[in-house]
Amino acid sequence: MPNPKPPYPAEFRTEAVRLARQPGHTIRGVARDLGVSNETLRLWVRQAAVDAGQATGLTSDERAELVHLRRRVRTLETEREILKKAAADPTGRCNTMRCGGTSIGRWTDGAAGQAWTVA
Repeated sequence: MPNPKPPYPAEFRTEAVRLARQPGHTIRGVARDLGVSNETLRLWVRQAAVDAGQATGLTSDERAELVHLRRRVRTLETEREILKKAAADPTGRCNTMRCGGTSIGRWTDGAAGQAWTVA
């Protein structure tokens, strides 16, 4: 389900974090003034600390790469399942030269034409 609110621009988040870090300002007060939730601003401040090396965790770049790689794995797994289903004949038996990683037979040219020979 798509997010009903578009993400805040990076410049806005950077400025909000800068304001929240200033002495005399609280996350709650800055969040109220900017019209964002306390938790959203708290997470921005925490992520900025991680990106700056002041806290442990995944940096923004690492997090983006992780999201990309997980999406790629999901796509590859889906493609693999589609190919596995396409490799099975209507009876559910494999119709490829290799099933499950082991050779189960081979095509041979005989007097009666091509035939599948079980190994």
